[in-house]
Amino acid sequence: MLPDDVVAELHRLEWADPSRLKERLLGNRRLPIERTLKPPTGQQALGNLAHFHDYRTQWRKWPWPEQVQWSTKQYRLLGELDVPVSLRIESVQDLINVLGPTAITRSNAWTERIGLLLPLSNALYPALISCIFELEKLSVQQTQLLAYVLPQLHPGLGAGQYLRALPVRGVDTKFIEENRAIIARLLDALHNQEVSLSGGLESWLGCQSTPSNWLYLKPLCPQTRQRLAGLEILRLPLEHLLTYSLPANNILVVENLQAGYGLPELPNTIAVMGTGSNTSWMQAKWLAAKRIGYWGDLDTWGFKLLADARRHQPHVQSLLMDEATLLAHLDRGADEDAPAVLPQQGLSEQEEAVFEALHSNTYHISRLEQERLPQTVVIAALQYWAAGEDSFPAGNRSHVE
Repeated sequence: MLPDDVVAELHRLEWADPSRLKERLLGNRRLPIERTLKPPTGQQALGNLAHFHDYRTQWRKWPWPEQVQWSTKQYRLLGELDVPVSLRIESVQDLINVLGPTAITRSNAWTERIGLLLPLSNALYPALISCIFELEKLSVQQTQLLAYVLPQLHPGLGAGQYLRALPVRGVDTKFIEENRAIIARLLDALHNQEVSLSGGLESWLGCQSTPSNWLYLKPLCPQTRQRLAGLEILRLPLEHLLTYSLPANNILVVENLQAGYGLPELPNTIAVMGTGSNTSWMQAKWLAAKRIGYWGDLDTWGFKLLADARRHQPHVQSLLMDEATLLAHLDRGADEDAPAVLPQQGLSEQEEAVFEALHSNTYHISRLEQERLPQTVVIAALQYWAAGEDSFPAGNRSHVE
């Protein structure tokens, strides 16, 4: 192996492997690093004398000769020759030097950033190495902000406000929000894992959880609109839906937001639209007392999401997700790129049969998007459900007049 071959191998094994690199930087992987240079046999040397000569010459020019281990070998026809047999690297810094300018520049950037934070506490070093790749994405100025804000953060600082309202000096709270992951890991190192044990940064600081997983609400009759301040459409985070009972007996869950805009007026009904794969809000206890309809795409993922919804609320009724609807609109179907796996539970026998038909392309389509259904069919089916009926007559599903 020539020097360039060995450097490429060291880069692949030691530098391009994130977990191994961190272990080296932490001192958890034993040194020295030794690599055999695969010295040639006599037959190999004679078979390519030019390469053999180059092999010996290049290793004699290696910038750190003390790293190269040589051995005297007796070669037939060539006589007794010293040949390089292995490379021995004693430290991580030596490894960085061997890997060259790019590694040196990157290492210097790490050193500069760690040097700004380590004065806070030597206990930070393992945490800094564990998030070294996140740290290197920060500029020196941002790292200085990190060093400035960490001592200001303590349990209860948030006093029930959102993270963006933290009373910190010299640092904008957007910086804290954008770098919350690395801040939490460094605070854990400074405070004996208190942040993780308390449930996360916001909980440790005493902040309210930042709203997330936004969902759209659409009251579908005058009475429910009046109960929601007369608003036509609202947007609420998952956290609010978990605790706030919607003021309607019927809750209509609609997978796609665009399909929700075309919903008809329905008595005593509020639609939750654009839910997609976000079914976790359906663990809300107040939903147990509601009639819940679920309208999603007629494809394997639509049925997967339906099953997920029933994992939280087993009494969910599926709407327009059956064989009759599929067969009446085959001409509007399409192909599903990456079908889901059949859920182990949560679907009826009839729904499982439709799932399998879609998955196996039995009807030469594997997907029927809910937006592809004609509005007359959608309105009739939803009105039927809102009136308290359990099943929509198959004869009413065709879009052919």
